Amino acid sequence: MPRIALGIEYDGSGFAGWQSQLHATGVQSVVEKGLSVVADHPVEVVAAGRTDAGVHAAMQVVHFDTTAERTERSWLLGSVSNMPKEVSVLWSREVPEGFHARFSAIARRYRYVILNRVPRPALNAHRTAWVREHLDEQRMNEAAQHLVGLHDFSSFRAAQCQARTPIRDLHEISVTRHGELVILTVCANAFLHHMVRNIAGVLIAIGTGERPVDWTAQVLSYKDRKLGGVTAVPGGLYFAGVRYAAALKLPSEPEFTVLAYGS
Repeated sequence: MPRIALGIEYDGSGFAGWQSQLHATGVQSVVEKGLSVVADHPVEVVAAGRTDAGVHAAMQVVHFDTTAERTERSWLLGSVSNMPKEVSVLWSREVPEGFHARFSAIARRYRYVILNRVPRPALNAHRTAWVREHLDEQRMNEAAQHLVGLHDFSSFRAAQCQARTPIRDLHEISVTRHGELVILTVCANAFLHHMVRNIAGVLIAIGTGERPVDWTAQVLSYKDRKLGGVTAVPGGLYFAGVRYAAALKLPSEPEFTVLAYGS
């Protein structure tokens, strides 16, 4: 039975998150529906990571098993034609039987996109986080480096997080400016619930000058979410890609340009 992996892009604005739900539409539901039409049998997908309501994906990765024999092009084009316009398939690959979209992942990457200007957005109101006050991206980038490495991220996990341990290995983090956009990029072995949005909330407070540069180190040391600052809004968050073993030859992430956000 072939195992197929897909790279998926979606605008999460109108979805109740990735996971299928009984009383709301998750991205998983429409992906499985589209693939089931192409396969001519029910398809269940496993994702590299879940996203919350309103969160987007520049490249989510899923896998599924099928008895259908289709070309990679057929899986890509056929599934897209049976999905809503907010969801698209970027690539399709047949993978080894032992491949698992979640457990085979070496690292995951997220990006948090902030529109930093005085006028409120109209075009990208649901695809960026709007911050009116000027942000000093250099202060934010300096502050972010305190989080690199293996740490207890209890201060940055949601109260309802179900992960067995708050220990995560944050490989790299950066904050850069592209005109009116300030982009936070984070790569780690895995993430806790709301971890990136909570990191963004702390860094925004530092960027506006409300908090000192070393506040990230202080928050990290508290190991207490109640002392961890504000959770940033979901609209600016993107699941940006997944890294697997090089031998699999899977795309790790798409080209991420500021042009995609109308700036």
